[in-house]
Amino acid sequence: MSTMTTISENPKAAAATEPATATGLIGFLPVGIARALALGGGVLTVASTFLAWTWTPRFPGDLTFYGSPGGLQLQVLVLGLLTTLFALSSYGVKGTRWLTPAGPDAALKLAALASFATAWFTVGAISVDLGGPVNLEPGGAVVALATLLALLGALALPFERPKLLPVDPEDTGWDQFKHRSANNWATFKAAFATGPVRRLPAMHSSVEILIITAVLAVALGVFTYGIGTEYDELFLGFLITAGFGFAAVNKSGLMQQATQLTKKHQNLSIAGAFTAAALFPFTQTDDQYATLGVYILIFATVALGLNIVVGLAGLLDLGYVAFLGVGAYAAALVSGAPSSPFGVHLPFWAAILVGAGASLVFGVLIGAPTLRLRGDYLAIVTLGFGEIFRIAVMNTDGTSGPDVTNGSNGIASIPNLSIFGFDFGAEHTIAGFTIGRFANYFFLMLLIMAVVVLVFRRSGDSRIGRAWVAIREDETAALAMGINGFRVKLIAFALGASLAGLAGTVQAHVTYTVTPEQYLFAGPIPPNSAFLLAAVVLGGMGTMSGPLVGASLLFLIPNKLQFMGEYQLLAFGVALILLMRFRPEGMIANRRNQLEFHEKDETPATLAKAGA
Repeated sequence: MSTMTTISENPKAAAATEPATATGLIGFLPVGIARALALGGGVLTVASTFLAWTWTPRFPGDLTFYGSPGGLQLQVLVLGLLTTLFALSSYGVKGTRWLTPAGPDAALKLAALASFATAWFTVGAISVDLGGPVNLEPGGAVVALATLLALLGALALPFERPKLLPVDPEDTGWDQFKHRSANNWATFKAAFATGPVRRLPAMHSSVEILIITAVLAVALGVFTYGIGTEYDELFLGFLITAGFGFAAVNKSGLMQQATQLTKKHQNLSIAGAFTAAALFPFTQTDDQYATLGVYILIFATVALGLNIVVGLAGLLDLGYVAFLGVGAYAAALVSGAPSSPFGVHLPFWAAILVGAGASLVFGVLIGAPTLRLRGDYLAIVTLGFGEIFRIAVMNTDGTSGPDVTNGSNGIASIPNLSIFGFDFGAEHTIAGFTIGRFANYFFLMLLIMAVVVLVFRRSGDSRIGRAWVAIREDETAALAMGINGFRVKLIAFALGASLAGLAGTVQAHVTYTVTPEQYLFAGPIPPNSAFLLAAVVLGGMGTMSGPLVGASLLFLIPNKLQFMGEYQLLAFGVALILLMRFRPEGMIANRRNQLEFHEKDETPATLAKAGA
């Protein structure tokens, strides 16, 4: 376990710290008792999910059955099993050590915390919805006690507590407060620190492929479960379960090992991911959740295009959603919509070229005069372009300007796509499964995303991609090495714009109508420029899968939190702040960003290797 150092704001306390005695967060509970509590609490948590938690089916999910977990009980069951397995690994039980290649204790603490949070949230929700704890059955009390015992046992496990430096009495009250906060944060991080991840043993390629398949199957199952949550309490519990569960699995080292395997078989992993995504519509009985799926794909495709501009080239673009709008409007005007003044009905392959081409032209026209700016100045200009686009399409209504876009009413009644006689607006039966309208567009967007992923991979690994990274890291040094900075940035801007326009052509046909209000800088529902940028940063800048994960979360969560009304954005903002505080490099970050954001955490290990 690596030794943590205290980050002090006091210059007089800048010396390195020495590790103190190994203790737990809740005191000097013997290690044996702590592990027994964690294991016993995990087993009891699993058993409690087979008991009734309430007496009435009025609580969503009907938790009144014995021997048949349902609703939130299933989430607690999964977390209880995870806690039990990590506890067995902490004991060193043969056959469970592979679960924690980075050490069991940190993962066990997070798994126990996840079980506790989800179980107590469920118990609290039952009490609030039904009118008090009196509505709990014995199973509800058992799960509350079991998860509490498991959490106490896990937090009592020892760790290398850093020796905290004393507060300088000459400091002001605010400096002393910051110093104590830094000491407390160092202690907290040390409690959840993990050791180095053990190297994977040599395995046959077929075994590695099976592991990748299992990982993709789990990912598909989690996504399908999350998008198909039927009531509000279930989705909130899913957020708690997925958040803490992902943190626990990540701390165990399993995520790092899965990443190693996917990098080793990158092409196979990408093909498997698209295959898993293509199976999603077959898991749905109607178009209710396939609708969310196709919108998520549109949002994710645009975010991946923005990742070229922001993640690879380092250009802060705050008006990127305008390129999505340009592609949508261009395709709508030539797709045979009755409200289009052109009266043109081009086939889809021509409409998609018009949409992507229009966005490409606008990207060049906007980028040519502005990309000589840097940083905040470039951000302000791109923000202005986004607003100019929205105002322009509102004014080209035949009254304030030429009659092109029908003003605030937009282009309505856009017909469904038909490619080679395949009508995307009609239901089709494939292998006994009925595929509806949105499922058809889901498959189409999956093909377009495959094109975008291919472009991103090829451009990122090419000479121009390395030039983008050089510009992002240090533009002055890149120019000194002979890179034509303006041309390189213009290519990134134009390529990103054309990819957004590509997605916009499908969005116009999916939504039937394009209006200026769909392309704001910020709003409660994506896609908009603020959410697109947040998806890139949250998912992991410069990576291929990061923005896809970030976009999926940022589209799904606001849609599922609409029941919170005016508090929706507040809760969403708090969640983003916490995520960025604990994982600033993003959900899926490259090694460079991890080293930059955790430079102080990596320093002791690096120095130790150098000393050895």
